[in-house]
Amino acid sequence: MPEGTVNTEPVVDHLGEVWSSVVAACSQVTPEEWARMTACPGWTVKDPVSHLIGVEKMLLEEPAPPELSEVPDYVRNSFGAVNEAWVDARRDRPGEEVLAEFAETAARRLEVLRSMPADRFDMVGWSPVGQVPYREFMDTRVLDCWAHEQDIRQALTRPGGRNGAGEATALARCEHTMPYVVGKRVAASDGTSVRFRVEGPLGVVFGVVVEHGRAASVALPTGMVPSVTLEMDQEVFWRLSFGRVEPGAVISSGRVAITGDEDLGRRVIGSMSFMI
Repeated sequence: MPEGTVNTEPVVDHLGEVWSSVVAACSQVTPEEWARMTACPGWTVKDPVSHLIGVEKMLLEEPAPPELSEVPDYVRNSFGAVNEAWVDARRDRPGEEVLAEFAETAARRLEVLRSMPADRFDMVGWSPVGQVPYREFMDTRVLDCWAHEQDIRQALTRPGGRNGAGEATALARCEHTMPYVVGKRVAASDGTSVRFRVEGPLGVVFGVVVEHGRAASVALPTGMVPSVTLEMDQEVFWRLSFGRVEPGAVISSGRVAITGDEDLGRRVIGSMSFMI
């Protein structure tokens, strides 16, 4: 890019917004608070921050810590083992020191991203969700960072970071995944239709229909009575999708309303988690 110019890729600003909110969420945290457990198995409040440091340092092509000789039971795959090594390397460090490292790492990443030529974001390459344009990879980073920010905020009882770029990205990814949930995980039969009514400032209403063995997201016709309608607020929607709440508990608490085929509705709700 010509000297002094900055690309205007929206996903870069989205990352900056979420990273700033992570720092705000973790400001003035006590040692006891840093040690609180989050909804992520085995991880304290400090650990998601260490994880985010690790991913961004890998993207900066900095050396990774040595592989762990023993991997905890809650680590489920090789990618998780890589993440855990970054977390383990910071377990003995004070939380405020880890947060300072995150802020410095995020600032360097933003500088790199803003100096990239615009067409770099169109280039297809590796990502955790497969071979996709770099833009989509960074969109996944927004999703991951925002999800962990919310884990931290919940553990600290510090609500915030809601209804911005991070949550919009999360809700869009959840909506995009529901055809897979209905078609593959639930294995709903042809002719099945599910209406999701997600309430809130970023809420949306959409349908999933199964035809010829494939499920697709569609706008259900006005007046159509679907096989089941699931109503919930946007927080419940993404918490179910991220595996942060137990489906049965959400149903019994009344935070999800099921209208129509109740068995189908319960199966869908129990299968929504795609990110844990």
